[in-house]
Amino acid sequence: MHEQKKLFALDIGTRSVIGIILEENQGQYHVVDFLLKEHTERAMLDGQIHDVLSVSKIILEIKEILEKKHGPLKKVCVAAAGRALKTERAKVSININGKPLIQKQDILHLELSAVQQAQACVAEKYQSEKTYYYYCVGYSVLYYRLDGEEIGSLIDQQGEEASVEIIATFLPKVVVESLLSALHRAGLEMEALTLEPIAAINVLIPPTMRRLNVALVDIGAGTSDIAITDFGTIIAYGMVPVAGDEITEALSDHLLLDFPLAEKAKRELHNHDTIMVTDILGFETEVKKDEIINSISPALEKLATSICDEILSLNNHQPPKAVMLVGGGSLTPELPLRVAEKLNLPNNRVAIRGIDAIQSLTLSDHITKGPDLVTPIGIAIAAHKSPVQYKTVYVNEQPVRLFEVKKLTVGDCLLAAGIKMNKLYGKPGLAMIVTVNGQNITIPGGHGKAPLILCNGTSYSLDNEIGNGDQLIVEKGEDGKKAELQIKDLVDEIPNKEIKINEETYTISASLTCNGEPANPDKYVEDRAVIECKISETIEEMLISLNLHELVAKIRPFRIKINGKENFIPQLSGTIFRNGKEVKPYNSFEHGDHIIIEDKQTISVRELANMKQMMLSQYIPVSFNNKNINLKKQISVMKRDGVVLLEEDIIRDGDHLFIEQGKIEPFIFQDVFGHVDVEIPAESNGKFVLLINGEDASFHSKIEPGDELKIVWPTKTNTSLN
Repeated sequence: MHEQKKLFALDIGTRSVIGIILEENQGQYHVVDFLLKEHTERAMLDGQIHDVLSVSKIILEIKEILEKKHGPLKKVCVAAAGRALKTERAKVSININGKPLIQKQDILHLELSAVQQAQACVAEKYQSEKTYYYYCVGYSVLYYRLDGEEIGSLIDQQGEEASVEIIATFLPKVVVESLLSALHRAGLEMEALTLEPIAAINVLIPPTMRRLNVALVDIGAGTSDIAITDFGTIIAYGMVPVAGDEITEALSDHLLLDFPLAEKAKRELHNHDTIMVTDILGFETEVKKDEIINSISPALEKLATSICDEILSLNNHQPPKAVMLVGGGSLTPELPLRVAEKLNLPNNRVAIRGIDAIQSLTLSDHITKGPDLVTPIGIAIAAHKSPVQYKTVYVNEQPVRLFEVKKLTVGDCLLAAGIKMNKLYGKPGLAMIVTVNGQNITIPGGHGKAPLILCNGTSYSLDNEIGNGDQLIVEKGEDGKKAELQIKDLVDEIPNKEIKINEETYTISASLTCNGEPANPDKYVEDRAVIECKISETIEEMLISLNLHELVAKIRPFRIKINGKENFIPQLSGTIFRNGKEVKPYNSFEHGDHIIIEDKQTISVRELANMKQMMLSQYIPVSFNNKNINLKKQISVMKRDGVVLLEEDIIRDGDHLFIEQGKIEPFIFQDVFGHVDVEIPAESNGKFVLLINGEDASFHSKIEPGDELKIVWPTKTNTSLN
């Protein structure tokens, strides 16, 4: 026959301590005995023991009474009150621009960084300098965002910024330590530990139901504890400092009842439409339920509103699918209806759950069923089935004790050790900005590496489970290296072109400079470097790059200076033929082109004068002594380096010329003597006569084109002209 196992559990509440003894037989539980004792002093505050001596005295009384009936009690199952839990939200963002695709470990690191931020907020709120004074007993992700937009999953995503917001629940270590002290003073050893919300959930909402979004509210005397399930687990815990005492006090004030009688009246209202009460003056009165509810409506409204606001806050501002109410305060009249109304749920989705909802449970005859028994029974069963234990793990040789509410992971150990999650990953290396052909390019540094995590010498990740006594070594990831690359990494390919110029083959290569200096493609670049990689684009640029200065001079415009002023004569420039077609110096060229460059043309002084519409000389035809001649008179003089040029002289490219321009004046008889030789006859008497068209003339007589000029010498014997 299977031996029955006796379970002793304590529910240490704000107003009272409940002791309960269960027997377990092959998965079946039987409540053997139940004892409730109220605190004589205010020894508890918000689930934390403030007076260890007073609480231990109540525990000892319960232990001794139960021992008289059931024999020695050495070990006990207890729960840390849900009202001692601290809930905090936190959001963390990281820059993911240019980083590899986000993986599971990156997301877990982001979540744990948010949890650590929430842990710091809790420590700050409750005036503690040590964040690791708080155990994280669970957290849930409210949402992920990518570049500000909510997204279902960050895995394999890319963008500018990734962020996560979580809601995390923490338990102060002092709560557990004070609980251990009170038990030790009462001569009891802690057999197992759980959390009150977990205790109630474990007996009312089995794991198979936790995929549903359900809220469990344990309404005690001073506080209402809340736990929410979804996705197969408990996603959040919370507490509001409003509970059954608020309603009891309202009844006491309205009906002039002593507090215990007001508590009794509150419970009776749950099942009766009319109750009898005796006030402090001794008058007995029959009161209708509707009348009482109307009078205490503000208190009811406050309780329902506080509970619903916290549920919505913990559940990402969405109402759950259903709400279960347990604890003595759940018997508050009309509370389920008001909660359903505020959460926009049907009335049948909010219900009070008693121990009759616990499967495989029986009670001794003297024990009355009620919702106030759910938590103590749950403590005994949950602590037996899923006890919360202390584990010691060594992080970098330092012992860390953890409160195992769930399967503990490497991440939990790092949080408990106070290691800053956002410092674990290596920093990205310094980036560089370089300019390539006028365009700014940012070159990121190397990515920081993930931390090295070893558990007992084996490589572990943040979500690996750990066991008692495990040795963790955690080393910060290496920082990324600063950006480092060569010029050839920035320039795709340094181009070359091969062409023929006047039947000779040349290779044109691109010029490569760094900060204005010639550079090698293998050169490593520095921050703010200016890199130019250019190949000649025009024929003229190409000739310059090949140092073919003579050919460059040929294709440039024919240029001279006249009286200090530049003059260009394009038609005299050298001619360029590309593949047989005439082109200009500013035209482009391609690999394999055949280029012919012809010399510049020459020009004479006369041709230049004609081109510039300048008159160098003037001419008129006349006859002299019956012989036709052309008289010439120079009007303008052209000099080069101070030397007068003849009309037939050749002008060179780059000459500096000076032109003196005269006036056009009429020819006179005297001008003819510059073009003819005059012989004086032997028989002449030395006198002569000048004739123009047979008329007497003088040396200064004007002559016109076609005039007949003569000079007559009279003889010695013939002095007459005839």
